[in-house]
Amino acid sequence: MKYIIHFVTLLLASSAVAAAQVAEPAAVTKPSSQVSVQGSGLFARSVTSSGITYKPSTTEGVMAGYRFYFSRWLGVEGDADFFFHDAQKYALSNAAVSMKTSVTAVTSAAVIGIPNPMTRKLQSFVLIGGGAMIFRPNESSVDCQIKNAIVFGCGVDFPITRHIAIRAQARTFLYKAPDFQNTDLKVDKFTQAMVPSAGLVYKF
Repeated sequence: MKYIIHFVTLLLASSAVAAAQVAEPAAVTKPSSQVSVQGSGLFARSVTSSGITYKPSTTEGVMAGYRFYFSRWLGVEGDADFFFHDAQKYALSNAAVSMKTSVTAVTSAAVIGIPNPMTRKLQSFVLIGGGAMIFRPNESSVDCQIKNAIVFGCGVDFPITRHIAIRAQARTFLYKAPDFQNTDLKVDKFTQAMVPSAGLVYKF
């Protein structure tokens, strides 16, 4: 985990420097805000440790976000993802466990705008940040569990009008597999989930 944090810190610093260099010609660009609503999906990879395999189900979700651009090339955003029909699945040496949950991801990230080689009308970006994933079991007898997460990804905006655009993006969540304080389910390894999404953006 220490090496991952160092890598993310270095990448954020280098991205900010690169964005500042690119942003010099657009320094007079006024700050702007955006809100977005997107449909999404959660596709997690399986991970195995100590004879336990963790493989959550694939599920659909919805995402709401707010983004603030300091300049044309540099911004920050906060997102909330809600996945309603997820199941945390564990394959043990002598049994299989499936726990139905709802999953909420709350993240923030730095956003770096990049020139699009295809056309100047498309607005491409990359993002990197972190947050938390909250796993809420449907069974009232099991407490929810929060896992720290690193998030990174890229996307593109397709302008429709001056204020409205369609956004398509793909993010990756990197987090430790939940175990709900049950030693029989403890994988204690990082897994990753792909989260593609698309929806509408309002810019003001």
